[in-house]
Amino acid sequence: MHLQTLSGQHIVIVGGSRGIGLATGSLAKQLGAEVTLISRDLEKLNLVAQQIDGVRTAVADFSDETAITTAFADLPPIDHVYVAAGSFVGGHVLEGNMADFRRAVDTRVWGSVHVVRAAVPKMNGSGSLTLTGGLSTDRPVAGAWATAVATAATEQLARALALELAPIRVNAVSPGWTDTPMWDSVLGQQKQTVFGQVAAQVLAKRLSTAEEVAQAVIFLMGSGTITGEVIHIDSGHRLV
Repeated sequence: MHLQTLSGQHIVIVGGSRGIGLATGSLAKQLGAEVTLISRDLEKLNLVAQQIDGVRTAVADFSDETAITTAFADLPPIDHVYVAAGSFVGGHVLEGNMADFRRAVDTRVWGSVHVVRAAVPKMNGSGSLTLTGGLSTDRPVAGAWATAVATAATEQLARALALELAPIRVNAVSPGWTDTPMWDSVLGQQKQTVFGQVAAQVLAKRLSTAEEVAQAVIFLMGSGTITGEVIHIDSGHRLV
């Protein structure tokens, strides 16, 4: 892989205002890419635009097909797309709110489809799409069944679309526990305690950073014959 192949290429990241998406956008910019970050959070995008020189931003919620189609319509030709957006939805299957459970799948799976439908017409017949699955596909936990279904479906979507959209390459990254702002709201003051417990269990004895997941995304963009694959960045958590 030659990272310098990103020089001059246009990379679009949906969910790019924080966490893994932002880390990927920052790394891609360092490697010479033209970067567009799409997020539903205008305030965060404005802050990012001040931090990363020359980045393009657009506001859209990828669960809204019309909004995401409009955001992509104004963009120049695209080489690579990464869909970083997705949410954690917890709750017991017999007790939780069905609307919340549907949101887990609707955002991660159908949101990804919205992005694909908007992005592919702007691509030149090559390049790549990278989706985001997760550890919960292989290691579901009680109380997070909806998220496990959503990540598993997204990873299978990547495999299916690799056939559907060839020669455009389609892959997925599957992060394990990663220190991103999402967990601040999910775990609150228990975050560091939970993270410490998980780190003690995994093979690498530490959790992945957003930057390490970003490196995997960039690897998939730059590797011209990898398609239909899921790359795991989980400190070996699937094996213990």
